[in-house]
This record gives sequence, C-alpha cells and structure tokens, in this order.
Amino acid sequence: MTTPISAKAATTSTAIPASRTAQAPVLPFTGAEYLESLRDGRSVFINGERVTDVTTHPAMRNSVRSLARLYDALHDPAKKEVLTSPTDTGSGGFTHKYFRVAHSVDDLVAQQGAIAEWARMSYGWMGRTADYKAALMNTLGANADWYGPFRDNALAWHRRAQERVLFMNHAIVNPPIDRHKEAQDIKDVFVHITKETDAGIYVSGAKVVATSSALTHCNFLAQGSAAVTSDPSMSVMFIVPMNAPGIKMICRVSYEETANRVGQPFDYPLSSRFDENDAILVLDNVFVPWEDVLVLRDAKKIMSFHPASGFMHGYCFQGCTRFAVKLDFLAGALAKALRCTGGDAFRGNQAALGEVIAFRHMFWAFSNAMARNPVEWVNGAVLPNLEAALSYRAFMSEAYPRVIDLIRRTVASGLIYLPSSARDFDNPEIDRYLSQYVRGSNDIGHVERIKLMKLLWDATGTEFGGRHALYELNYAGAPEEVRLQILKGAERNGILRDMEALVDCCMGDYDEKGWTGDTWLPPIGCA
Repeated sequence: MTTPISAKAATTSTAIPASRTAQAPVLPFTGAEYLESLRDGRSVFINGERVTDVTTHPAMRNSVRSLARLYDALHDPAKKEVLTSPTDTGSGGFTHKYFRVAHSVDDLVAQQGAIAEWARMSYGWMGRTADYKAALMNTLGANADWYGPFRDNALAWHRRAQERVLFMNHAIVNPPIDRHKEAQDIKDVFVHITKETDAGIYVSGAKVVATSSALTHCNFLAQGSAAVTSDPSMSVMFIVPMNAPGIKMICRVSYEETANRVGQPFDYPLSSRFDENDAILVLDNVFVPWEDVLVLRDAKKIMSFHPASGFMHGYCFQGCTRFAVKLDFLAGALAKALRCTGGDAFRGNQAALGEVIAFRHMFWAFSNAMARNPVEWVNGAVLPNLEAALSYRAFMSEAYPRVIDLIRRTVASGLIYLPSSARDFDNPEIDRYLSQYVRGSNDIGHVERIKLMKLLWDATGTEFGGRHALYELNYAGAPEEVRLQILKGAERNGILRDMEALVDCCMGDYDEKGWTGDTWLPPIGCA
C-alpha cells in the first residue's frame, strides 16, 4: 500500500478560484462569481440529457439564483454585520459567521443569527445551503489532529472553505439495495477504493440523494456505520470537486421546471425557486489526490466520526435554526389562511394554530439551548449543546407531519378551492365569478385569498410539498436510529445512570415495612 502524502499543498477543481493572492484579501463569492464557478463542465443529467449549464437550465436556474442571492447578501452592507465576521486564517477577508469555529456563547449566538438570516431568505425552505456543511468545515481547524496523518489536509480545507465560503454537499448514506447482505458483498454498489497510487486513490460506487449537489462546489463523502466492515477499502472519507472526471449526478424530476412550465410564480411561489434537486451520485473510477483524503482504511475513525468530529453538534444547530424559521413561516401562513376563510373564529382552529405556534416555540428553544449552553471542546472551541441537538433530531420527525396535518385539517377544502392559474384573472368571464365566489373573509379580496392558498398548497400539497414532508422526516436519519443514538449517548455519558439513581433514591425512602427515615408519618393505625 502506498503511503499517503498528506503534507502536499491542497489543490482541487479549477472551478474554485485560488484561496489567496498577494494583492488583495480573499473574499467570499459574490452571486455572479458563484454562478460562474458552476460553469465547470460537471456531469449533471436530467430527463435523459446532460445539462450543459446548470445556471441556465429550466430545472434549476431559479434555485441557483436563490442560492446566488445568499452570496450577494454577504456583501450587502445592510446584512453584513449579521452575516459575516473576519476570517481567522490570516487572509484579511471576511466570511459567513458559521464558517468559523465558536469559542464562546456570544460566538454561537452570533452564528445562530447568521444561520437564521440566510434561512429567512428562502423562508426556511432551502435546508442544504452552504452554511449546512460549514457545520463540519468550521471544525477542521480546531480539531485537525483528529484526522491523524491527514491533519494538514483538514487545515487546508478549513482555510479554503472559510475564505471563499465554499458550497459543499455531502453523501453518506448508501443506496437502499440488498440491505439484507453484508456491505462488503455489495461492493459493486457501495463506494470503495479500487486502487492506490503515489498520487492518490481511485474510488467507485454510488451514494443516495446528494441534495443540491448539482449546484455545489465539492462533495464531502463519508460512510455511515453500516458500511464499516472487515473490508478496509470501504472505510474512507474524502472531499472531491463536483467536476472531477468520473462523477455523475443523475437528478430526480425537477419541481422547479414543472412549476415554470405549467404555471406562474403566483401559482407555485416555492416550487419555482427553492427546489433543492436531489441526485443519485455516481463515482466511476474517480481519482482523489492524497491532499483531499481525510480518513483512509480506518474503521474506528469512521465509527467515531459523528460524535467525535463535532459535525453532529453543528449540523443540528444549523438544521434546527433553519427548521424554526420554516415553522415561523408555516405558523404565519396558517394564521393568515384561517383569517382569510373566517375559520379563525372557531375555537378548534384557534387551538390548532396555538399548537403550531407551540411547535415553533419548542424548536427555537432547542436552538437557543444549543447556543447558550455549549459544550467545551478542543483547543478552546465550544460546540452547540448535544442534548438539545439530539432532542431536535428526535422531535422534528414528529413535529413536521403534525404541523402539516393541522394545516390540512383546519384549512381543509380551502387548499384546493382554487382556480387553475393566475391566467384566470385575465379572463373577465372567469374573474367576475372568482371575485364573488372565492373572495376572502375580513375584507380580503379574491386575488389575495387565492395567492395565499396557492402558497400554502405549494408548501403542503404539491410534489415540492411532498418532498419536504419526506425530507424533514428523514433529515437527521432514520427516526428509530436517532432514538437509539440518544439512548446510547445517555448510557455513554452517564445521564441515564443519573436518571436511574434518582429513581433509586426515591425507592430508598421506603421498603415493604414502611418509610426508611423519620421525615414522613406512618400510615394511620401503624403509629
């Protein structure tokens, strides 16, 4: 086996500009620079054809502009104070606050504000924006020693990601194929090392739904614990540019393209601009240079990655804050819909809205707890609170279906008592009926009512809404696995033992003969 050369200077895709120059400080992408960085010859396929330019293709041209808007916000004087802070790399530039590791409660609270500000720009509907993977990249500098012989690689990637605010996707889950077999028996499907050379490794295999991968710069590829086997060729972790030869992204159907072909923004205001296209990620003999490898043939590292790397704490913090913003949106939309139909007068509907608001409060409370009660970590860094993070993971899969169900139950037929298109307003023969029979309550006009209901239907009933129901259910992993991880964590850190000790203390207050101390009086007749 060739010895990895981890001390080399990091180099990746030509689509990513060099991270430092002598003439000027390194700055994050602007929106225009982000769009240009995606025109790099990547292999993206949809509807049987290869996409020549993801920034102009009808399947993703508006979604990519929603993302470009986030980059422009980093340079907007009105948002810069909330979103950015100076880099800690010596570049002289600035970065999104979540791309720096936190060292205090104040740092985490500021990061929470930056995450929320970006999330509000898509009303909570884009979950895998660049700050999602910052939850890993911001740890690489503080925790570089964890990567052992690849320590310098971690430091180099931390610097490059922070300075340019790189947009990364990840692929961890293996395809749902032959799950009754051992992982090493499915090597024709699962990602594995096929060859090592002096320059690096070659890998082949596939990964499940790499969200937004067609619009990102790089992929962080890792393995879930189920893929760790006696075959070390599958215990690998690396970063690879999306235009690397051999990478193929086979996209699912585009809800954006469908929305923009059959309707107007009025009809599909979410689908038409916030669709994070998921793709089957195929690696066909892809070369990964040593400087982009993070873990090699080390099953113990793979198994301990989630709890030890800091990524779990971090992605839950970003995910929970974004989810809380989404619940802000849904609670507000439900309140407006009930007022629009007159349903706000009914006690049961008021209670349903109150329940949605309570879920909103709960997830903001989880996010606040993560920020304000941090865990001390390595080299003076702190991580978001793990107990709050795990609680978010457990309850988001319960909360989201419940919120959607409450909306459907209370708004009911109002979600589909709608004309087909905004074009109907242009036909006087139709519009006069709509103005009479689809008018809103409380002096709300028919156009405003229809606009609101179409927005809520796009959120809950279209393919876009259905994808989000599945996305939020499985966002943090299989619900059963999440709960098992919480149990194992409580066993490992002694919390479960303390809880059982509290019960033992209670049971020690009495035995079969009565109280064991003199605080309480005995039963009547036993004095």
